Amino acid sequence: MGYTRVSTAAQDAQLQLDALAGVGVEPRDVFCDVTSGSKSAAQRPGMRRLLDYATEGDTVVVWRVDRLGRSLIDVLNTVNLLRESGIELRSVQDGIDPATTSGRLMLNMLATLAEYERELITERVNAGIAAARATGTVFGRPPVDPGMIAQKLDIVNDARAKGRSAEDAAKLVGWSRATFYRHQHNTETQAAATPHERSAH
Repeated sequence: MGYTRVSTAAQDAQLQLDALAGVGVEPRDVFCDVTSGSKSAAQRPGMRRLLDYATEGDTVVVWRVDRLGRSLIDVLNTVNLLRESGIELRSVQDGIDPATTSGRLMLNMLATLAEYERELITERVNAGIAAARATGTVFGRPPVDPGMIAQKLDIVNDARAKGRSAEDAAKLVGWSRATFYRHQHNTETQAAATPHERSAH
């Protein structure tokens, strides 16, 4: 089966189709995308259909390997995506062919490059997080202000005492009913624990 991609409807995929036909790919077995290369393989409708259709042991033929993506990392990720599904890749222009020793070598090199690129990205992300923490950046949820929680609970409980439902009362302070119950439960739990803590001292 084959795959073609052009960036705009104004571009012609005929050159790619001719190349695929020249190596025996039937037109009915070609999956096409007219989409920007900025979209990853998994986001392209033609590639999604191809992946749904292809089975382990199949070979996808492209005119050039750059048809799999605009950036190197996208090309590498697409190669890995295919290979992880047991699908081989053949590129007419690039000499990538799983049936030849040199073609298999090139495929393995692409897979290795993809793994290397992913590790580099992970290292860069981790380094960025470490640098941010070193300068005082705090990750995760912002700290909860107990005083603010107590004020909101007073408003909600007052509204409930005047006949409002828990859901309606919670909305007054921007909470869901579940959030209100959670804060109410935490406050009651803390209040119950306080006497024991004092007696322990």
